[in-house]
Amino acid sequence: MSAETSEGSVSIGKLILIPALITLAVTIIRLVGELQHWNPTLFNPSAGGGGALVGITWLVPILGIYFAIKLCRAGAGPERVGRVFLFVLLAIVVFFALFAIGAALKLQPGSPVFAAIGAAAAIISIAIMAKPWPALFKTLLAYGYAARVPVAILMIFAIHGNWGTHYDVAPPGEFPEMNWLAKWVLIGAFPQLLGWISFTVVFGSLFGAIAAALTTRGKAREHASATS
Repeated sequence: MSAETSEGSVSIGKLILIPALITLAVTIIRLVGELQHWNPTLFNPSAGGGGALVGITWLVPILGIYFAIKLCRAGAGPERVGRVFLFVLLAIVVFFALFAIGAALKLQPGSPVFAAIGAAAAIISIAIMAKPWPALFKTLLAYGYAARVPVAILMIFAIHGNWGTHYDVAPPGEFPEMNWLAKWVLIGAFPQLLGWISFTVVFGSLFGAIAAALTTRGKAREHASATS
């Protein structure tokens, strides 16, 4: 897969290779830390694992900036940076609006209908971000799956083996009794292959747009200085 630029094309595979390997390394370290019961501030093993300082979620804004700078330098920046911000806002609004519908219907997070709404919210928000900056969208989408497919696979074994990590623990009281495969679909497949991909694309685009705006402003200043 490649992103077309004014100077040819950029290989997305090469662009995401090192970030994907770093992400995989962080995933492995996170798993080991939880299995060994290391500091929960760094390796939170509770459901969702929220707030753990060692985690791949924190890489999204950093890599959004990194990918944006690389693409801008290769001539694959956005046509209008402001449009990217508008689409990010639209994607966020649509995402939370659909979840608000689920809340209004008083659906349990473990119900199939709630999962379907979450999947729809993720798919729509991802699709929205395809338009304003195609090169960054393709890059973040490819990186998102490179980062999350290994986690989804890991969760199959964690859930089947009841490892006691955030990769297999469901939020208490929110999910009915079910077999391990159904549990993986609800807390593994859907979140990792849709929800977190949406997060990666949307928030990676947000920070990428910020980087692009600063890069464009810097180039404008350099051009003004050179012509004055």
